[in-house]
Amino acid sequence: MPYSPTTHRLLTASQLGQLLTSTRKRRKITQATVGTRVGLSQNRISYLESHPDEISVKQLLSWCSALELELQLGERDTSAASNSAEW
Repeated sequence: MPYSPTTHRLLTASQLGQLLTSTRKRRKITQATVGTRVGLSQNRISYLESHPDEISVKQLLSWCSALELELQLGERDTSAASNSAEW
């Protein structure tokens, strides 16, 4: 069965931490390996997985590369939110 990439919408830092951790574990990559690829210690990777609000943009981009993730930004579709606010 061919691999189908998944897209995740992240709205909070907590969701980012969960995604980085779950992707690392799914790919069977250790925190130490991520740390080596990102230029941080295993302890720092462990800390940042629990405190993703402290990840710098540079670290995030390196981390995404280490996990073969792609970072995309776009405008949020607010039409559904505005429709529900009318109720």
